[in-house]
Amino acid sequence: MKSESKLWQKVKKNTPEIIWTRIESWASFGFPDLVGYHKNYGFFTMELKVTKSKKVSFSPHQIAFHIRHPTHTFILVQTHGQSCPKLYAGSSIQELVAMGTDACSLPLGAWGLLLEACSLQLAAWSRGQGLTQASLPATGASGPPDQCS
Repeated sequence: MKSESKLWQKVKKNTPEIIWTRIESWASFGFPDLVGYHKNYGFFTMELKVTKSKKVSFSPHQIAFHIRHPTHTFILVQTHGQSCPKLYAGSSIQELVAMGTDACSLPLGAWGLLLEACSLQLAAWSRGQGLTQASLPATGASGPPDQCS
């Protein structure tokens, strides 16, 4: 099984509160891999990326999509050797391209926090605000790394 498929299986398994639909990449160039729906926050998209280094590769179509759709979009990056993936707002794609995984991510110390991080961002967008690192709750040591397996 490809690494991105494994990440998809982990996302699906660990976020039962979200109804996911996986989108085939050939359907529309640049469209994210997943469409998620949560009863309190509605629809959003998520691009899945697996990388062996800090560099994260995107097609020009993927970059254009996130620039044109800066809200209700997320990018989940799993780096080999890390137990937890990193979650980024889609609006940070240019920073992610330039800085790789050193770009500022949303706090995600465990799978259970994926929904919380997405929910906080979606709620901020619905109020017409962006979410900044300073406005997020401190997750600190959110438990052992195996919470993200």
